[in-house]
Amino acid sequence: VDVAAAPSAATPDHHELNVLLKPGVTDNVAQSARRALQAITPEIAAVATVRKYFVKGGHDAAQQLAARVLANDAIEVVRMGPLALETIAVGRPYELALQTVPLREAGEEELQRISREGLLALSLEEMQTIQRHFGDLGRDPTDIELETLAQTWSEHCSHKTLAGRIRYVETDAGGREHEVLYDNMLKETVFAATQDIRRRLVARGRDDWTVSVFSDNAGVVRFNDEYDVCIKVETHNHPSALEPYGGANTGLGGVIRDPLGTGRGAKPVCNTDVFCFAPPETPPESLPPGVLHPRAVMQGVVAGVRDYGNRMGIPTVNGAVCFDDRYLGNPLVFCGNVALLPRGMADVSANPGDFIVAVGGRTGRDGIHGATFSSIELDEHSEATSGGAVQIGNAIAEKMVADVLLQARDRGLYRALTDCGAGGFSSAIGEMGEDTGAEVWLEKAPLKYDGLSYTEIWISEAQERMVLAVPPEHLEEFLALARSEDVEATAIGRFTDDRKLVLQYDGTEVGRLAMGFLHDGRPPVVREATWRATPPQPAASTTSEAGDTLLALLGSLDVCSKEWIIRQYDHEVQGGSVVKPLVGVRGDGPSDAAVVQPDLRSERAIAVGCGINPPLGDADPYWMAWNVIDEAIRNVVAVGADPARIAILDNFCWGNTDAPETLGSLVRAARGCYDAALAYDTPFVSGKDSLYNEFGYNDPETGSRQTVAIPATLLVTALGQLERAEQAVTMDLKRAGSRLLVVGAMPSQRAADELRFAGSHGQSVRPQLDAEEAPRIHAAVHAALRTGLVGACHDMNEGGLAVAVAEMAFAGELGVAFAVDTEDDLFGECGPRYVLEVPDDETLAAPLVEALAGVPHRLIGRVTGGETVEAHADGDLAFSTPWAECKAAWQRPLAW
Repeated sequence: VDVAAAPSAATPDHHELNVLLKPGVTDNVAQSARRALQAITPEIAAVATVRKYFVKGGHDAAQQLAARVLANDAIEVVRMGPLALETIAVGRPYELALQTVPLREAGEEELQRISREGLLALSLEEMQTIQRHFGDLGRDPTDIELETLAQTWSEHCSHKTLAGRIRYVETDAGGREHEVLYDNMLKETVFAATQDIRRRLVARGRDDWTVSVFSDNAGVVRFNDEYDVCIKVETHNHPSALEPYGGANTGLGGVIRDPLGTGRGAKPVCNTDVFCFAPPETPPESLPPGVLHPRAVMQGVVAGVRDYGNRMGIPTVNGAVCFDDRYLGNPLVFCGNVALLPRGMADVSANPGDFIVAVGGRTGRDGIHGATFSSIELDEHSEATSGGAVQIGNAIAEKMVADVLLQARDRGLYRALTDCGAGGFSSAIGEMGEDTGAEVWLEKAPLKYDGLSYTEIWISEAQERMVLAVPPEHLEEFLALARSEDVEATAIGRFTDDRKLVLQYDGTEVGRLAMGFLHDGRPPVVREATWRATPPQPAASTTSEAGDTLLALLGSLDVCSKEWIIRQYDHEVQGGSVVKPLVGVRGDGPSDAAVVQPDLRSERAIAVGCGINPPLGDADPYWMAWNVIDEAIRNVVAVGADPARIAILDNFCWGNTDAPETLGSLVRAARGCYDAALAYDTPFVSGKDSLYNEFGYNDPETGSRQTVAIPATLLVTALGQLERAEQAVTMDLKRAGSRLLVVGAMPSQRAADELRFAGSHGQSVRPQLDAEEAPRIHAAVHAALRTGLVGACHDMNEGGLAVAVAEMAFAGELGVAFAVDTEDDLFGECGPRYVLEVPDDETLAAPLVEALAGVPHRLIGRVTGGETVEAHADGDLAFSTPWAECKAAWQRPLAW
């Protein structure tokens, strides 16, 4: 089948395919065109876009091409033949018809059916709790009341599993059981670590440099005398599985709104993103029903993040990509944002009498049930049943909203704000008014088109919308400011003082909920969690030559260059990028972390890095947590950040935690987070979890039900700080004749990467860390960098020492020669280790010796300035490989 030029006349071998967005899906191009056309011809009522293809080939083949390549059934429809439309208008005027849901007399099966068919994602116990509540009120709930409770109680919004009661039973390698009962697992692990660290800082007479943790849309820490800095990382997995471009696009747009909606509003300064995909060369014939090809998912996700960040003028400066065939049905999309908040603007609240003002995009059917949809397992029918769960973003609209909000903030025109994320107005207004109460006038919300019911208006997750609490005396000034920037702003209600959520439509009350029941009435989730230790299995031996192993590791998907992705991002906009995502002589070597000056009037800088290593979770989630925290710290320390002032964020992405063993692995990872955070004195300031990342389908060959669960995946993002941006260090070698210095202990065994390269799961050793030595190593490396004598610094991670040295060599285009005791020392992965380039001058050695006193370190070789990376092990030559060949192997896999 060929996509051909338009034929002069229709023939049986030529087919016209028209691809249109489904009714109600946001069409940004059409909206922009309509505004431009209406400026010329006001009578223009509607505009729509269509992609037209002319295909040469058989009818069946053309249909298959349309379904698999040219359109995405989640948001688009294909029409074959000439397009005949009576109208392109969407929607009809809505007439109020109040709907109630008959719950009071419903039995268990009926309650479950209502939840399932309504995509409410409420358990039987939760439905029964709602049933009893409205039974006490003597009435059935309206549809909007039930939807509000489902959104507020959803896993996505309330974290009811991790914040619920868990009976955790751990069985050690000796068969002994240890039981722990958690009332709120997150509070007693991740959050408790931060509280313990803050108390420890005060007890030591040190400054508690955290400002706001786990209490707002983003975490906030001290930066300089004028500003605090905010950071948040979110997930947008389920939408990205169905519509990769729109899912990732709105994932980044949504997380940008988190710091923008923190305190009184923070200015976004940089983005970070991490993706987990199935291998892009997965055979198409092996795909389960309803699954998009990983290459298409990858291209769509990258484009979505690219377009949103670039169009908003926010640099994307840091990230990572992981590959595993278990991400086939559930790719993971993590998007993060860092922003500046003026000091003293972190604490805010709405007051009774303040107007509820909606600012930004109009409301449509896109995103309806997004919060509850994210709380259920995907299957082969998700494209059809998700309905409006997929959202489409508009970065230009969000940039305009941000400009208005920051001006209004500096003029003191509003008292509090938040973003319309999952759950839309329901979530935003419900949270802002929890301590006061709110009355909402739903008919006043600006709509994209006619026909939305009061419930659809309330729970829509249409993008680029914020909600503000505006004092009455500032309302007109704020509305005028918004009009001057061509941003729509409308008062849609008022905050009250009765702790009731009252929803009205054209003067008719359509919903009334007590804030106490809405936020505190959910029955506690009680879960069983188990984890059983398995004997560690050593990494498989390899018969490959060391040089071949090096090239194979450099060319493995997890290690190889991500330049194809990075080059699509603008990492220079705003002018603050100091250390870029790619560094070196030609700007194409792998940076450990990004360094950014968010306030160009200040010498201070921030460093943004991350840690992620899913294969380690197959062996032991506890040590996976330790290692990814250590990796995130290493990355920012390697570019110059002070380890005494690093904040971290957690993102747990797990499978179906209804299974005790799956939940048990998550609890064990959280316990690792607690212990590691305390060991490093690195407080968690924010986080997010995403559960039920599994994909179920009926195998067409066997007819049996199959489930593909993602590997246990923990992303840790680190936000470090540098006193002066000029102190930043990069990983590329700088000068022939310098010496190579390893800081940290050499490994005693190989770890996960050779197995990862071979495609194995669950067989790697457990790289355990020394809780006392690891923090000392980070502090020592920082002290060494502060001497100004270190030319390059690179942390060791996937692939170990050989990969790290090769990367430093080809980034700096300088040869190296080094020696180790055993071949395992070349490729082993073991805890906190760095490679430093130091001067070959005894007179300069004293400050470095002093800085590194008390931690393992040794000189291993020299920068030769030649053309090869040469390694000796056991006194013999292990490999001598041109650095250009190493670079080619590293760049080849994703050179798209």
